[in-house]
Amino acid sequence: MSAFVHAVETGSFTAAAARMGLSKSAAAKCVARLEARLAVKLLNGTTRSLSMTAEGEAYYESCRKVLEELNSAETLLAASVRFISGTLRINLPVSFGRLRVLPILTGLTRVHPDLDLDVTFTDRHVDLIEEGVDLAIRLGDPGNHASLIGRRLAKQRSIICASPDYLRRRGVPSSLDSLSGHDCLAFGKDGQPLAWPYPESRRLRPRHTISHGEALRDAALSGMGLACLATWLVVDDVIAGRLNVVPISAPVEDLPITALWPRSRSLAPKVRVVIDALVGALQPVPSWDQINRST
Repeated sequence: MSAFVHAVETGSFTAAAARMGLSKSAAAKCVARLEARLAVKLLNGTTRSLSMTAEGEAYYESCRKVLEELNSAETLLAASVRFISGTLRINLPVSFGRLRVLPILTGLTRVHPDLDLDVTFTDRHVDLIEEGVDLAIRLGDPGNHASLIGRRLAKQRSIICASPDYLRRRGVPSSLDSLSGHDCLAFGKDGQPLAWPYPESRRLRPRHTISHGEALRDAALSGMGLACLATWLVVDDVIAGRLNVVPISAPVEDLPITALWPRSRSLAPKVRVVIDALVGALQPVPSWDQINRST
């Protein structure tokens, strides 16, 4: 039944098998045995592309509800014994995930030695349902998805900064209008530079565009120009004096940092313990936001 539901949700036995940790043939055989027991055809197609029969569509909803009830029962049982185990599939933004989330996850594995992690890093918005992800962390707009539940963890705040050497050579800008005479660095996405999160900054023409956050920070450290960077990325460099904060007011809006998980699944203890750890580490204010953004 589980193989059937995963095959429907992913559209193929190959993807269903990857989600379940089985071989493609094993997943297909599970569904074949189910069809034989029911004496009805549930799926049409090949191992790579599937569609439901009319009988399969009717049976799918019943299967999904049964499996959700079973998952809820197992979740309650696991919570009652306070035992965290199993594999947590979590998707993280590349730089933020490596620098700020992975250390929290590493600490959890020491506290819960039976918790296994399957961590993927990407800055694209993955489909949690299709790719079998238990939990995802997103920077910026999390989107409006009826199939997902979200928990706001913190805000991503930005500052304009530059190396002391650059500011000695070129001077310290005091307003957004004065940025036009400076070398500005922009983050690149899909071949285009992204505007800084200031309404007036859309008039700026960046001199250098770099499509990786940590590389953009490195460019600012080397004295290439001014960069508008998240505090979680540069706080250590600011504290150490390798970067100076430019005294220009903060952006109008800060971007949300959100945890997302599928609505169709009960919140398993392994997911709950990670969310609780993230909330404990990032609220009420993350440690990296202790720096003053305008001095």
